[in-house]
Amino acid sequence: MIIRIVRMHFSESGIDEFLSVFNQHQAAIRNFPGCSYLQLLTDASDRSVFFTLSHWDSEVSLENYRKSELFNQVWGRVKTLFAERSQAHSLVPYLEIL
Repeated sequence: MIIRIVRMHFSESGIDEFLSVFNQHQAAIRNFPGCSYLQLLTDASDRSVFFTLSHWDSEVSLENYRKSELFNQVWGRVKTLFAERSQAHSLVPYLEIL
């Protein structure tokens, strides 16, 4: 399993559009082959910083999503709203690598 965390810091004027894009596409992302979980979080002290937390069956599943038309459509709109460059991390549960 791959756990993907993406930190996104939006301009104040981009927050509503981001939330609209996320709400419009979240079901499709959740139903993308290999995705078993998707959650949107916001920073407790800075409401312009959001995180997506997603679980993927494998690196291949995540890469298939990142190469998909759905990702291009969503990310193409979202990345124009950033106040700072996004940060993405792919993680595995520690016990799975022992």
